[in-house]
Amino acid sequence: MAKYRKLGRTSSQRKALLRNQVTNLLYHGRIITTQAKAKEVQKIAEGLIALAVKEKDNFETVKVTAKVPKRDKDGKRVKEVKDGKKVTLYDEVQKEIKKDLPGRLHARRQMLRVLYPITEVPAKSAGRKRNTKAVDMPAKLFDEIAPKYVNRNGGYTRIIKIGPRKGDAAMEVVLELV
Repeated sequence: MAKYRKLGRTSSQRKALLRNQVTNLLYHGRIITTQAKAKEVQKIAEGLIALAVKEKDNFETVKVTAKVPKRDKDGKRVKEVKDGKKVTLYDEVQKEIKKDLPGRLHARRQMLRVLYPITEVPAKSAGRKRNTKAVDMPAKLFDEIAPKYVNRNGGYTRIIKIGPRKGDAAMEVVLELV
């Protein structure tokens, strides 16, 4: 018996498809796909969520001083002329950051092996390129998804059948986080 479904694709295509669907499931909370794909995606997603639940509180907070550029009332950087060159002025700010302990760092790197990077693009067309933000998916797993499932032993996703697809009669399902 095979350990996984081949989904009629080469190994590189299959890995890319599964990575993409797992990333979208965790980002959006639900996806619509075929039953065979959903069962494969479910295995991977549940493993990642279990890893996030296990390492959820494995960090320490550290105070760090950071240099932040001074800004004027319009939000532009304040510059000063020194030795004939324009130099940006900086303020020192105390920040509190989360520092991953070794187990959580390893879990984060394992997640990054599976998850694709996501960039949020604003809905309005004005400034679409400028206002994009990169989403830290492991942080979303640790901070948003894992706390919901702390008291749950597995079964983080559910598959709901929605009927056969019109073109090829493949069984379509909704795969969603519980």
